[in-house]
Amino acid sequence: MSLAKSDMPAAPDKAHIRVADLTMAYGEFVIQHDLSFSVNRGDIFIIMGGSGCGKTTLLKHMIGLKRPASGDVYFSQDNYWHSDLEIQQQIKQRFGVMFQAGALWSSMTLAENIALPLNEYTQLSTTEISDVVSYKLALVGLAGHEDYYPAELSGGMRKRASLARAMALDPEILFFDEPSAGLDPISARRLDDLIIELRDSLGTTVVVVTHELASIYAIGNNSVFLDADSKTMIAEGDPKILRSECRHPTVRAFLTRGEA
Repeated sequence: MSLAKSDMPAAPDKAHIRVADLTMAYGEFVIQHDLSFSVNRGDIFIIMGGSGCGKTTLLKHMIGLKRPASGDVYFSQDNYWHSDLEIQQQIKQRFGVMFQAGALWSSMTLAENIALPLNEYTQLSTTEISDVVSYKLALVGLAGHEDYYPAELSGGMRKRASLARAMALDPEILFFDEPSAGLDPISARRLDDLIIELRDSLGTTVVVVTHELASIYAIGNNSVFLDADSKTMIAEGDPKILRSECRHPTVRAFLTRGEA
């Protein structure tokens, strides 16, 4: 598979996110270099690779939490890291993020957690915010749980509550960091089904960091594979196709692990 790493042409209209010539580093220690790929509108895009390859670090670069050592991240035609703070804030309001541990405030009810971004970034009235909160919870199967605290919920329910908060501002793009981590197989599959349903019903582009093969094959239609040894991407495309057609031994071993 050919991977373009320089002189990347302008993204086509369907590209929702474009990462161009990105290098990630902590000081002089390079984590990944020369990352160039596109996430198309409506993709469920998987960032995959072995432990320690930099998957979550790449996510942080894409959502504006960490500046790259070099390279660019585009949202449509907006170059995030070369925009002023006001434009960066506007770009951030176009996406929602579900962190690995959920990151819900334990001292707040689910309603209060989900209302946080609505209070911060909208002019909605208290009644309107309450209606939005109830609607978002209903979307993730938690209708009637407004007054529950995170500690009163199962792990799967907390994940769904975190998803409801990520969707509070009707984002174009949803980012997930290991959404199935810590869940039993049934809860993980339900969350996968919910991600697909939201993509299909709301037209949301989804970017997922995961190493779980069941989720990768159930939801992913596009992907990038980060290699810890060479410190760069070594494959991209539909993970189901990569499993059968990619000749790189590291990718094949990752995507076929556990098979007889």
